[in-house]
Amino acid sequence: MSNELGLKVKPVTGISPEDETRVAAWINTEDYKLKNFARQALVVNPAHACQPLGAELCAHGFAETLPLVHGSQGCASYYRSTLNRHFREPAPAVSSAMSEDGAVFGGQNNLHEALENAIALYKPKMIAVFTSCMPEIIGDDVSAFIKNARQKNCVPPGFLVAHANTPSFTGSHVHGYDSMLLAILQTLTEGKAIEGRCTGKLNFLAGFDANTGNYREYKRIFHEFGIPVTFLADISEVFDSPNDGTYRIYPGGTPLDDAADSINGKATLTVAPYATSKTLVWIKEQYAGEHASMPMPLGIARTDALLLKLSELFDKPVPASLKAERGRAVDAITDAHQYMHGKRFAVYGDSDPLLGFVAFLLEMGASPVHVLCSKGSKKLERELQALLDGSPYGKAGKIYMNRDLWHLRSLLMTEPVDAIIGDTHGKFAARDAKIPLFRFGFPIFDRVNLHRRPIIGYQGVINMTTEICNKFIDIKDETCEDRFFEMMR
Repeated sequence: MSNELGLKVKPVTGISPEDETRVAAWINTEDYKLKNFARQALVVNPAHACQPLGAELCAHGFAETLPLVHGSQGCASYYRSTLNRHFREPAPAVSSAMSEDGAVFGGQNNLHEALENAIALYKPKMIAVFTSCMPEIIGDDVSAFIKNARQKNCVPPGFLVAHANTPSFTGSHVHGYDSMLLAILQTLTEGKAIEGRCTGKLNFLAGFDANTGNYREYKRIFHEFGIPVTFLADISEVFDSPNDGTYRIYPGGTPLDDAADSINGKATLTVAPYATSKTLVWIKEQYAGEHASMPMPLGIARTDALLLKLSELFDKPVPASLKAERGRAVDAITDAHQYMHGKRFAVYGDSDPLLGFVAFLLEMGASPVHVLCSKGSKKLERELQALLDGSPYGKAGKIYMNRDLWHLRSLLMTEPVDAIIGDTHGKFAARDAKIPLFRFGFPIFDRVNLHRRPIIGYQGVINMTTEICNKFIDIKDETCEDRFFEMMR
């Protein structure tokens, strides 16, 4: 406000222009990088969100399901606004509106009132309850609260309420997604297993994937195979519904009856081993049929592996249409690979897509020099290292587990690369390093419609290759001397 009025703000501590210049140069040095990597008690610009956000995305993936945040209204606003800004679509959810009294006396009354009001006002067929920091810190027993709500008739008999504990102070959005998916499937499938019954369908788990185009691409692939599928969970229509003048609070999602019957499926397949790890363990114990875990199909080889697994599970040949798509993708990367070959990249993101990005870059002859995950594991580190070791283009690569984007900035300034792959939060480091940021991942706030364009499958190979290579060609055109400003690149 003071700046808008033209008033001068007096700093608490004066910093001379000389000091500003000195520090601005120092933070780009090897000396500063060593100090930056030595810090332990501070995180700066982490490349992940908190568990409840992932839980909300999962809840939206089931038809006529209302996400309910047991916690404060401010927390609920954060999850909703993050999804709003990424998809540019509504993310309807409610909150138990805990405040100071709830922190002292517990949030049972808040949750009971929230359940009763939400059912009366929004008429969902299921409510998915998940927690934020406050109820987790004070130890609210959400399971007991829901039982008590049924006894008090705050929840009608037989009404579906799934709940998951998703403390914000541990894990990430990926872990919250997994916990909520497990809770929803446990709730919906209770008593639904029928001996000898087989739906003939594939149960498909995409994990935390905020790219609606990916969901449609998966569906198209299954359609080409002639494989009936139940998505667990499907956000494609929820966050990419038509604008026809009518607002629908529940525009899509996996039908609850289909999700309940998924326990009798022919096969269950996940392409998100890290984002569905707990859920898959339970599915293997409870679900009929075969169970398989595959890497996210980013790049040619990983898409090949998915199609071969589908062929094996359903005893169907890979369709000629998909073989032709593969040929077109190989042709596209053959035409374009010279613009990526030898380029140095920094890559960061969630575990499942991160593995895919590294695999894709290695296929293109690019070098993933800095590979960073702010919520990684030893297992992920081993998988990434095996990828790097398996390619001559991975020799320069180094993996940074549980590091943030301020660590990445130090790496960019002391060991420069040509580009970054990651979400919007990397734009500050990219600007400082004067290199392009290719926005693949979540969240993407500062560009439009990227979540509608698939990056999985053979079409995803073409899309990623086209965007990356054309940007490098743009840079060449913008920076070259006039005599090298060619019509053909």
